[in-house]
Amino acid sequence: QVQLVESGGGLVQAGGSLRLSCAASGGSFSRYTMGWFRQAPGKEREFVAAISRSGITTYYADSVKGRFTISRDNAKNTVYLQMNSLKPEDTAVYYCAGGSRPWYTSVAVTTSSYDYWGQGTQVTVSS
Repeated sequence: QVQLVESGGGLVQAGGSLRLSCAASGGSFSRYTMGWFRQAPGKEREFVAAISRSGITTYYADSVKGRFTISRDNAKNTVYLQMNSLKPEDTAVYYCAGGSRPWYTSVAVTTSSYDYWGQGTQVTVSS
């Protein structure tokens, strides 16, 4: 059973940066597509970014493209989300997720494609 633990959330002013980490244990991390999703109060969970097993392929939601960067270190069983130029609308609980399905963009952006989820970390961006 894979366990995912996020860290790095917090309170930051608009225009600032945060780096989220997600540490995996209990499985073969390099076999999983990894994704970041977020959920704001009263809204559905939405896709943020995803990265293929090797780390070569990434995909981003239009709302974060050019500001966020997803990366992974398979030797450390960790996936990262570097968030720059943060906006108040980025405020949400951020979740990392892992899935064993082959990489397709349509698969990577869908919550049901992922088998494992972390508990989430709060990101709050003040204006």
